[in-house]
This record gives sequence, structure tokens and C-alpha cells, in this order.
Amino acid sequence: MHIIAIAWIYVVALMSLTEHSVVAGIMTFLIYCVLPLTIILYIGGSSKRKQRRKKAAQEVIGVSKESSREQSEGESAGGTKAQLDESGQQ
Repeated sequence: MHIIAIAWIYVVALMSLTEHSVVAGIMTFLIYCVLPLTIILYIGGSSKRKQRRKKAAQEVIGVSKESSREQSEGESAGGTKAQLDESGQQ
């Protein structure tokens, strides 16, 4: 996908160089290159963002399960970790 974007940037850059004024060249580049590529690359990357979000959520769930497991083990051993620390027992 990125090779297509690079090729499109090249084509539009050449188009903007052939404009009659600098302002027209800049506007051509912005309207025909920057705006469409921003939209297309954003939409094209949505699946990767979705996967990263799902992976982060699974990691958070895994961490919370581990911490709740540790807390339940501490309570079954005679109190919570904070209670054990306060009493000076280990």
C-alpha cells in the first residue's frame, strides 16, 4: 500500500511542478496528494489499529486476572498483602 502512496506522491509532485504559479502548485499538491492520501492511509490502517487495541485490552485483562489471583492467594494465606505488610509478617 505504501508503494502506491509513494508513486502517487511522485505523480502529484510532477503535476504541481507544471502549474503556472507557486500558489497553484502548492494547492494542487495539497488537494490532490495530501488530503486523499491522509484519508486513504487512515482507512487502510484501521485494521491494524483495531488489532493493537484488541491486544492491549487482552493484556489489561490478563494483568487484572493475575493481580486478582494474587490477591485471592494472599487472602487465603491469612489476609491481604497490605494486612500482612502492616503486621510485619512475611
